[in-house]
Amino acid sequence: MRRRGVTVILGALITALLAVGVMAFPLPYVVLKPGPTVNTLGSDNGKEVIQVTKAQTSTSAGQLRLTTVGVQPSVELVWAIRGWFSDEQAVVPRDLIYPPDQSEQQTEQQNAEEFKSSQTSAETVALRELGYPIQTYVTEVASGGAATGVLQKDDVITAVDGAEVTSPEKLTELVQAKPAGTALTVTYSRGGKSATAKITTKAAEDGKTPRIGVSIDKKQPHPFTVAIDLDEIGGPSAGLMFTLGIIDKLKPEDLTGGKIIAGTGTIDDEGNVGPIGGIPQKLVGAKQAGAQIFLVPADNCAEALKNSVDGLPMARVATVDDALTALSTFTSGGTPKPCTAS
Repeated sequence: MRRRGVTVILGALITALLAVGVMAFPLPYVVLKPGPTVNTLGSDNGKEVIQVTKAQTSTSAGQLRLTTVGVQPSVELVWAIRGWFSDEQAVVPRDLIYPPDQSEQQTEQQNAEEFKSSQTSAETVALRELGYPIQTYVTEVASGGAATGVLQKDDVITAVDGAEVTSPEKLTELVQAKPAGTALTVTYSRGGKSATAKITTKAAEDGKTPRIGVSIDKKQPHPFTVAIDLDEIGGPSAGLMFTLGIIDKLKPEDLTGGKIIAGTGTIDDEGNVGPIGGIPQKLVGAKQAGAQIFLVPADNCAEALKNSVDGLPMARVATVDDALTALSTFTSGGTPKPCTAS
């Protein structure tokens, strides 16, 4: 009996140790949690998030809060179980966050680059909303090209066949919308004076792609500087809230109406709001930060509806203009365009 009792005790001890080992064994998953939110109109670590020099800025009574997702990169079974039973967390395959062909450091570097790019696009879109359009200008005229003798270096191309040129990409789109050999009416500015000319496109080396024979770049002249200073946040999903923050700082009126507005979404140079990941966690983080409405990218609406948070209304936004309309509607007591499943 004594020997049997020792055997039972040893067996139980070994089982317990094995159980502990299994619970502590790292799994190929990460846990997503609600991350911190940041008021883009305020300060972080003692520094203004959006810094404007050489211009008068305004102070808003409310807040425009960007939202983030916290990632727990090392997950043991005990943490995975907690995540699976949590309403605020999500357990997802590690490869979704850290691609297998990249190290964590490489992924973080990519996120940092995307974050920087989102700031650039946010500034571009905000400046356009503030009356400082992107100018597409000629850097070189190809010898023997369609524009030879018509356009010159530094000419700003403003329209093609009456359609506004809002970016270099838009100019390329307009030129290539019709086959090579088409006569286009090109409006341009030279030395501050507007002019119009007919340019017949020529085919590129592939024999079909229409070209006007110029190299182009963009500029966006404005009399002040804008900088964003925010540490330990990566990825492009703060683009929309940075855009709104810059506009709010440089406009006399208060876009927030004294409300706490949270949101998320990428932004491109044309002002389109793109989808992001982690919407369930961002909604929870926004509610915890006291948000009174959440701006949801249109393509995230179906997911957001499935993970809605009590007491936090959601507004559907597909462009920065949608977001501005939603803010105006909400702060004046109305109901912005809601999220729908489709």
